[in-house]
Amino acid sequence: MSRLVRVAIALGSNVGDRRANLGAAAVRLESLLRESRTSSFVETDPVGVGSQPKFLNAAMTGLAALDARSLLEALLAIEREGGRERPFPGAPRTIDLDLILYGDARLDEPGLVVPHPRFRERRFVLEPLAEIAPGLIDPVTGKTVQELLQRLAGR
Repeated sequence: MSRLVRVAIALGSNVGDRRANLGAAAVRLESLLRESRTSSFVETDPVGVGSQPKFLNAAMTGLAALDARSLLEALLAIEREGGRERPFPGAPRTIDLDLILYGDARLDEPGLVVPHPRFRERRFVLEPLAEIAPGLIDPVTGKTVQELLQRLAGR
């Protein structure tokens, strides 16, 4: 039997029916994860992508049997199935799935960096993640998601 690893995934959408886009992605993710939990959906302003429609964001956690690279490939496939196009970096998106945490792994490979390099500065990731998994630990800082959110809120 393969080893199960606790993972955290951020979901976002700012094109089309955002709620339906997130819901469809969450259903697909549930087929990849055991004991999955999904946060509330939160509307947020776009960050670092210029003038765009507001995002709807969420987070999911669960246990994955896939290795990190295979899980990332599955996330990219779900994005493609959801109509995600990448005409330029930061383009509006029907669905955006980011692998935030993969257990206590620290990976830096072409196309795969875990923990996600910018998640500690992103309230739109930390707030939904803290709702469902406040005690998850960032293997780089040793801080929990709740502590990272509190530190960000204090800035």
